[in-house]
Amino acid sequence: MPEVKMHAIKVLAFDVFGTLVDWRTSIAREAAAVFARAGRDDIDPAGFADAWRGLYQPAMEAVRSGKRPFTRLDVLNRETLDVLLARHEVVLDDAAAADFAFAWRRLDPWPDTVAGLARLRGRYPVVTLSNGNIALTMEIARRSGMVFDAILGAEAVQAFKPTPESYLRTADLLGIAPGQLCLGAAHHSDLAAARKCGLQCAYIDRPMEYGGALAPDAHMAQDWEWSAASLVELAETMGG
Repeated sequence: MPEVKMHAIKVLAFDVFGTLVDWRTSIAREAAAVFARAGRDDIDPAGFADAWRGLYQPAMEAVRSGKRPFTRLDVLNRETLDVLLARHEVVLDDAAAADFAFAWRRLDPWPDTVAGLARLRGRYPVVTLSNGNIALTMEIARRSGMVFDAILGAEAVQAFKPTPESYLRTADLLGIAPGQLCLGAAHHSDLAAARKCGLQCAYIDRPMEYGGALAPDAHMAQDWEWSAASLVELAETMGG
């Protein structure tokens, strides 16, 4: 990789869901516990996790399109959960449903995440650039041992990815040019949108994010500035 690009980077920003944490396995585990208590062994927990994630983008699109004001992901997660519970005819009291919705705050990191982030922070400031709100991301980080220099993302800039504002306002908050910010993500669609805004891009391959199934944005792959099979490998590549 050209040395000039490495020197140009001032901050690394990471996507969280799928890139740093294994949302599918974590949500499926929590769903299995909820359905077991409800006596519903007919519901596939992994399928439920996929369906919940499938409502993620449509829920945010209402905000991106201006149909509703900015709304924290915690709120959207509860709304989409209610839709799925009704679809499966699962009745939970409000406290149980609220706790289930907060399963997105209890996601486990991939095995390389904590060590990889620590190594990268030895060379660069590291922040989040996620659609997760601050409280959600903070709890994930504290629970898993991930350390960031700042928790940024959608709530901080009042915009969901992949809108240009989400990337450009993040660079502005950090006081740097877009080209001095490098986004690390497991999603080609996220990286493609960031690249259009002038950010540098680091792809981290997470083949098990969808349980081994092909990622829906696999066709959007490009020749990113960096590409690695783990955060540890990325740190080695970037000199961390």
